Amino acid sequence: MQAWRVHDNGEPGEVMQCDEVDRPTPGEGQILLKVRAANINFPDALLCRGQYQVRPPLPFTPGVEICADTEDGRRVIATPVLPHGGLAEYALADASAVLPAPDALDDAESAALHIGYQTGWFGLHRRAGLQEGETLLVHAAAGGVGSAAVQLGKAAGATIIGVVGGPEKAAVARELGCDVVVDRHAEDVVAAVKEATGGRGADVIYDPVGGAAYAQSAKLVAFEGRIVVVGFASGTIPSPALNHALVKNYSIVGLHWGLYNLKDPAAILRCHETLTDLAAKGLIRPLVSERVPFAAAADAVQRVADGTTTGRLVVLPEGAGR
Repeated sequence: MQAWRVHDNGEPGEVMQCDEVDRPTPGEGQILLKVRAANINFPDALLCRGQYQVRPPLPFTPGVEICADTEDGRRVIATPVLPHGGLAEYALADASAVLPAPDALDDAESAALHIGYQTGWFGLHRRAGLQEGETLLVHAAAGGVGSAAVQLGKAAGATIIGVVGGPEKAAVARELGCDVVVDRHAEDVVAAVKEATGGRGADVIYDPVGGAAYAQSAKLVAFEGRIVVVGFASGTIPSPALNHALVKNYSIVGLHWGLYNLKDPAAILRCHETLTDLAAKGLIRPLVSERVPFAAAADAVQRVADGTTTGRLVVLPEGAGR
């Protein structure tokens, strides 16, 4: 089979190469999956660079989120077990973690449902307790992680403020349903959000960016607000001033979705059932901006790493996907 593999750590566009390899052999508790579609995530870029919290042995195949077929013909979504990731014709996954793909979504959309939407649901509902009528600010609202949070916030009845970088991403954020869109390249984010909220700020702030975005969040969080720390796509991990959190009465909460696989796997299944229901009702639908041919996978991972994309880039093996 064909598989994209990383033999040395570095930039994805430089270190990913397409190899002809044997199909992987499942270990205990694992199953072999025929990949229908592989969604590109920022962690794929970090894996290539050797900067992710998990460092699989070289060479490895990136691709942490897929829609695939089981050997008995079920269409499922899964997070592959590295080093046999999803940017290949076949991948391995833990049998206990495989979930049914929603009938309401095609292969590319299903491949983009799992990590981003589970992260959004746990972050907004389990960690931040988002309530109907509250104001939710989403950084990088036109990106893969941010667009999921926007849709989930709208489904929960929140008012959404989306912060984006550039007019193209601003247009995408409006199409997603953001009530207010702030272009950080053209506007003062703090001033614009304060004006939009009458000086009150946002009840919940969803931050997958870190760096300067977090500094803005601390200035914009409302009384008894919650800042949800999801990731650091900017490359800069902030050091929050806890005295500031004390005097303004706000909470800083972290969200590492992967821990639920270890600590509370039943919650992941319940969340998937909720997401499947929301998709069936048309309240959420992953924003797949490009369906990428398998031959262009390395370029797709590089573009996600560079932050130049909107929504999700999903790689389709030849002859697979719809």
